[in-house]
Amino acid sequence: MAAIPKAELHVHIEGTLEPEMVFDLAERNDIDLPYDSVAELEAKYRFTDLQSFLDIYYENMAVLRTRRDFHDLAAAYLRTCPEQGVRHAEIFFDPQAHLKRGVPIDTVITGLCDAVDEYRDQVSASLILCFLRDDTAESAMATLLVAEPYLDRIVGVGLDSAEVGHPPSKFTEVFQRAREKGLKVVAHAGEEGPPEYVREALDVLGAQRIDHGIRALDDPELVARLRREQIPLTVCPLSNVRLGVFGDIREHTLPRMLDEGLLVTINSDDPAYFGGNVEANVAAIREHLGITEKQLRELAANSVRASFLDEQEKERLLAEVDAWNG
Repeated sequence: MAAIPKAELHVHIEGTLEPEMVFDLAERNDIDLPYDSVAELEAKYRFTDLQSFLDIYYENMAVLRTRRDFHDLAAAYLRTCPEQGVRHAEIFFDPQAHLKRGVPIDTVITGLCDAVDEYRDQVSASLILCFLRDDTAESAMATLLVAEPYLDRIVGVGLDSAEVGHPPSKFTEVFQRAREKGLKVVAHAGEEGPPEYVREALDVLGAQRIDHGIRALDDPELVARLRREQIPLTVCPLSNVRLGVFGDIREHTLPRMLDEGLLVTINSDDPAYFGGNVEANVAAIREHLGITEKQLRELAANSVRASFLDEQEKERLLAEVDAWNG
């Protein structure tokens, strides 16, 4: 059965770095890894929380050095999109993590754009520059400033990395500048952090989408607002399980979110680390959460409506969703 047409709105390109590519790029760039084999590296993927994942996530990034590396990373993801039904992807990237290692932002963005341009006939894609919330607001602003020559290739800005203790309001000024530059705004909130972080992301940062947002269910007033304003939530079921937010996929609150009338989308987050791409997430929620074909169509249509595509492209993709024969 062909995968249902969809947009993927929550995928970190560094999180698509498969263990085999870690070793290939390490060899290409003459980098010594702290593991002797792919199997040894994969054995490290036993995460207890968000921070335990981030530690190895940033460690593996050390192999990304050149424009070709960033092209190859993005190309490996984009070439899988057609078989997943992904017609459009809005891809996060973390420039601060590379700037700290001495990799120029030009190298990062031009490499990613090389792949976006190469695969544009198979899948449309745009880039969202994310700020690391466990870094300083000053570092975020400096990153936005050095990225400004490339804003024609960036659709928006986001906020990611370790959530607890780093409220969205910490980044008020940089997000204000980003909005003034015409960039769209999204933010991770309510993954491990409290519902108040979701509210701050909306009211202080001007977020148009909330990435994760599952903790919003703890606050009935916030749920009512999300439903009323139809603010998209980019949910990542397998990620939530692998990071211990839910003990088992069967405990995931996705069905409740749908029952509450929330505008939910399904995404992969960091597929190389969390057990599967977006279509694997779809398979998991169908098998373990009883998501029906009707609900699946709703989720796919939500992903298109929640995207930053223009209205004409949205209508075209929504027609594809309607025509899908599940």
